[in-house]
Amino acid sequence: MSDQVAYRPFTDEDIAAAHALTVELKWPHRAEDWQFVAQAGAGFVAIEAGEVVGTALYWTYGDDRASLGMVIVSPARQGLGIGRKLMESVLEALEGRVTFLHATLAGQPLYEKLGFRAVGTLDQHQGTAFQPPLMALPSGERLRPLGTNDTARLIDLASRACGLDRTQTLPALLANADGIGLDRDGELIGFSLFRRFGRGFAIGPVVAPGSDPVRAKALISHWLSLNEGMFIRIDTPAECGLTEWLDGLGLPRVDSVMKMVLNAPAATGRDNPDDDCRQFAIINQAML
Repeated sequence: MSDQVAYRPFTDEDIAAAHALTVELKWPHRAEDWQFVAQAGAGFVAIEAGEVVGTALYWTYGDDRASLGMVIVSPARQGLGIGRKLMESVLEALEGRVTFLHATLAGQPLYEKLGFRAVGTLDQHQGTAFQPPLMALPSGERLRPLGTNDTARLIDLASRACGLDRTQTLPALLANADGIGLDRDGELIGFSLFRRFGRGFAIGPVVAPGSDPVRAKALISHWLSLNEGMFIRIDTPAECGLTEWLDGLGLPRVDSVMKMVLNAPAATGRDNPDDDCRQFAIINQAML
């Protein structure tokens, strides 16, 4: 490890330098995307000769869960142990919480050495959206706009769908996104959000009853039909079974990453939805 590298907590003043790292690595994140994830969480930076050469962020959910991401080391400084030190700093701050991440092939060996276990796969779809077919919902169900009175219900649905406490995350996300709800006889049973991200827009999270993906498809199709020709990204757990459908709509799978967990059995990280609530698309790979 280079003895010229120092480590300190991430601050808002680091956003510009962190964004420059993602540009160097050809990640799609805008400075505004960095601002959102940084303000929702915390993390560390690696500093060498006064310059930010590495980052790692984390987010906590409730009393015992967390996720981490935005683990980046400048290409010129890789192989010096900087990434490992950043990870160790994050894990020390998390104090034994059950912690999730999404790992690229390049990062997976490090995470395995730190004790993370693979629990699933996430498929990244993106492209220029085409006009999707109309999706017929079951009798008594309809899509409707979200209102301010829906926030508590949205937090409940989002938390149940992913197994993480979204009390803090959802209000921050709603401030930066448009939303549509799935209503059954006056009861909100699902929703999806749409926001600016990277080169265009992102859909997620998408939460719906898990018994039939037609509802999730309707929530996704809503945004595609309103934004035909726009560049759109959606990240969906492979086990949700939406990959072939999304490919056919003009949103091909361009990458897959591994979901991993630490401080819990591998089964803890696997989706085990009931028929009432399932997450068909995530917020982003960092915040799950």
